[in-house]
Amino acid sequence: MGYSSSVLRYGLAVILFVLHPVYGDVSYSIPEEMKRGSVIGNIAKDLGLKSGTLSARKARIDTEDNSVKYCGMNLNTGDLIVQERIDREGLCAKRASCVLKQELVLENPLEVHRINIRVQDINDNSPQFTDDSLRIEIRESAVKGARFLLGEAHDGDIGENAVQGYTLQQNDHFNLNINAKAGDRKYCELVLDKELDREEKRELMLLLTAFDGGSPRRSGTVVIHVTVLDANDNAPVFSQTVYEASLPENSPLDTLVITVSATDADEGLNGEITYGFDHVSDEKNNVFSLDPKSGEVRVAVAIDYEKESSYEVQISAKDGLGLVSYATLIIDVTDINDNAPLIYLKSLTNPVPENVSPGTEVGIINVQDRDSETNRQVRCSIQQNVPFKLVPSIKNYYSVVSTGQLDRELVSDYNITITATDEGSPPLSSSKTVQLSVADINDNPPVFEEQSYSAYVSENNKPGSTLCSVSARDPDWRQNGTVVYSLLSGEVNGAPVSSYVSVNGDTGVIHAVRSFDYEQFRNFKVHVMARDNGSPPLSSNVTVSVFISDVNDNSPQILYPAPEGNSFMTELVPKAAHGGSLVSKVIAVDADSGQNAWLSYHIVKSTDPGLFTIGVHSGEIRTQRDISESDSMKQNLIVSVKDNGQPSLSATCSMYLLISDNLAEVPELKDISYDEKNSKLTSYLIIALVCVSTFFLTFIIIIMGVRFCRRRKPRLLFDGAVAIPSAYLPPNYADVDGTGTLRSAYNYDAYLTTGSRTSDFKFVSSYNDNTLPADQTLRKSPTDFADVFGDCDDSPELVYAGYIIVAIT
Repeated sequence: MGYSSSVLRYGLAVILFVLHPVYGDVSYSIPEEMKRGSVIGNIAKDLGLKSGTLSARKARIDTEDNSVKYCGMNLNTGDLIVQERIDREGLCAKRASCVLKQELVLENPLEVHRINIRVQDINDNSPQFTDDSLRIEIRESAVKGARFLLGEAHDGDIGENAVQGYTLQQNDHFNLNINAKAGDRKYCELVLDKELDREEKRELMLLLTAFDGGSPRRSGTVVIHVTVLDANDNAPVFSQTVYEASLPENSPLDTLVITVSATDADEGLNGEITYGFDHVSDEKNNVFSLDPKSGEVRVAVAIDYEKESSYEVQISAKDGLGLVSYATLIIDVTDINDNAPLIYLKSLTNPVPENVSPGTEVGIINVQDRDSETNRQVRCSIQQNVPFKLVPSIKNYYSVVSTGQLDRELVSDYNITITATDEGSPPLSSSKTVQLSVADINDNPPVFEEQSYSAYVSENNKPGSTLCSVSARDPDWRQNGTVVYSLLSGEVNGAPVSSYVSVNGDTGVIHAVRSFDYEQFRNFKVHVMARDNGSPPLSSNVTVSVFISDVNDNSPQILYPAPEGNSFMTELVPKAAHGGSLVSKVIAVDADSGQNAWLSYHIVKSTDPGLFTIGVHSGEIRTQRDISESDSMKQNLIVSVKDNGQPSLSATCSMYLLISDNLAEVPELKDISYDEKNSKLTSYLIIALVCVSTFFLTFIIIIMGVRFCRRRKPRLLFDGAVAIPSAYLPPNYADVDGTGTLRSAYNYDAYLTTGSRTSDFKFVSSYNDNTLPADQTLRKSPTDFADVFGDCDDSPELVYAGYIIVAIT
């Protein structure tokens, strides 16, 4: 059924009238056809209920006969909302008052509040005529003022929204006269205003319009075909204006309900009467059949009192020339006991603890019977030999209550049969079986299979490794017998025991949380608790002794640059260096083997964090971007070297970089070093410098002699610089590619200073072609170095196994 504009205008507005509750009742008034989800009213506020209690008390909207639930409720706000389409015409037809009955049911304690929703009519139906056209035959002898009944249009709405009037298309012969029937139903008559002349015009076509009083107004039309005949001056007359009949529900098809009759004083064709139903086509059209000749009204479909308790139809009697009269037929349907009671389980506590006290409510049932009066009176009973009984509650609700002590070990499940019988003749009954389980209570603690447990593990183990497994058993049932393992609080070497081991709560498997160190402690004890899931839970404890065996562990050793505090080394980076250029490399080894010797490199601090990056596994320091003029000339990097042991060991070193293309541009370099150099070390460093210088000069002579004689190494990049070959590694350091130790894929030369005032830095460069572009090498003439650094004899260096260790002042 379509919505008119008035529905759109008023459908969102709810006219709410809250009446004073009588015996827990509350009433509302709403227009029909409200949208689903529209708020009818706040039922919690109107009944004085707190919205927070609605969920706790399992509030819900029910109907008296478990029919369609047109309303729902928002448990959070307490709002009563539209849940299904509410059509007043479908619910109440033409009845002036249309009340929809719902119930608000609350539990703990059980309360039932009746909700009466008065559905107001809106103008959502247009007037309609029975037929698309009306045919009227009028004799030409009809005098001026003669009236011809046209019948009435029907509108599903009521009141002002029903049919309010008719209009007739303007014509030369007829006017329209509007009359009212009982119930303020309006019908119209065609009044002859000018005599007809059959010889002049045999047929007339008129348009009749019916309109209602809604806003906006709706209308319906019918075409009137007027045929001019000889006069028929008598209309049929019914023996009664209103016929009443009574009919039991479930009457067989073709049962005679009543016979209507009408007489016509005319003779021949004018006196032949034809009967018919005169109402708008709807779902009630086919309930009864009417014999057009005899006037017998018979049952056409099954009659159900629960669906419709009465019918009102209009019957017409028309003679052969179109004169019509009307009568009303009212049929009352009487109820018979044809519906057995229905049992609905509204709430059930399942399972029930075996220690529940007698008199405890374990369930709520509701009994409904669709019949009326005595036929809907119901008695309920419960089977014998079960520790439960039925206690009548409000209206047609019953509580299932325990009557004795339950014992799960004797009976773990009950099948409770509930029987409902009505008081009809003959009585009808139905049964419902409720399955109820008895829940176990916790009365047995878990028991470990052994009195104590021992676990053995090597130090430096991986966190998460399995140490051992404990197991306990509980003879209880389900959750009372489900065992959960956990550690008892305690300390190991001053730290919480949970920082050393963990236990799988489901399996009892004990895992190491961290790597153990034999040098710190050799064994420790933990206490494991096995707890069941009962309420209250029961538990037992067991002691687990963990014994740690020794393994070797060493920290990384940095070969280049020398660790901070031993030497001061500086690398020179060209200003034109591009992003990705190799500027230096951190070289470190680890005396351990396997994964404990896998090293990773990280820059932990730098002057410009975005300028340089270091290979995580190679230790190569490269530029991340092109060098710019705004970059500081002095760059300080602090590099951390970590091995892959558990726990991981690390060492740090400092790398000093100078961004310059000309040594003449290099400022006083001693400023790069940390200001906090202890002056007390100066004397020791001078002594070391003399010793190292002497050794260095001797070593240089030997190297140059070997180079001159054998000529096996490549030429140096510039005079005065010495290429230091990577001849060998110490036998206790493995050359593992990618693990952080020295890579054989790179050859490095050491460029030693030819003398300076400070003798405190050196340069390292790679022979790899990808290190720097060809036109940006670090070639320097002896004069360039001499101008800045002075005599190279002031900067002795020690070269060992391809690594450079420099003693500085």
